[in-house]
Amino acid sequence: MSAAAVALLSGCTSTVSMTPAKEANDPACAAVMVRLPSTVDGQDRRWTDAQATGAWGDPSTVLMTCGLAAPGPSTLTCQTAGGVDWLMDDSEAPNYRFTTFGRTPAVEVYLDYDVVSGARVLSDLATAVQQLPSDGRACTERPSS
Repeated sequence: MSAAAVALLSGCTSTVSMTPAKEANDPACAAVMVRLPSTVDGQDRRWTDAQATGAWGDPSTVLMTCGLAAPGPSTLTCQTAGGVDWLMDDSEAPNYRFTTFGRTPAVEVYLDYDVVSGARVLSDLATAVQQLPSDGRACTERPSS
């Protein structure tokens, strides 16, 4: 189980314990962090103990980490929310992992779909995440089978 999943499933604490990404000190992540909203989909922001991370809800229902390596081509569903492209991994449903696509460094958002809406969370985070530089890649439509 990932560190994000452990934090998401843990009980209430005053500070959310998280692990920073390898490139958490990238200045682009700082630009994201100063623009994070105080609430996402009605969940209040909480303090975290790791650089370039964010958490919302009590207990945490949304976790965000900035500074990951940008993902390459993927077979995961790619969707656009608030002008940002995201890869969606639902392999741990009802906990979903969304990773920016076409942004460097990447941001990962891990959320509990039983409590929050992925579309609303990603929309609420869009203004902050749009600060990340684009690497020119974008979601593409897949032909119908």
